[in-house]
Amino acid sequence: MLKNKKGQSTLEYIILVTAVIAIIIVFLGPFGIFRPKLNQVLEDTSNSMLNMSNRLMNSRR
Repeated sequence: MLKNKKGQSTLEYIILVTAVIAIIIVFLGPFGIFRPKLNQVLEDTSNSMLNMSNRLMNSRR
């Protein structure tokens, strides 16, 4: 009886992990719902860092 319960628990964890991975793929995958917004945030951040480094380089001249 205990062995059957352990197998059931393992299966439940596998199903849970699979569901979490599927959700991550749906939201952040190549054609995911949040992918365009994530790309925009990353682009804005990198542009801000580039602008700040340019300011620092120009302030030393």
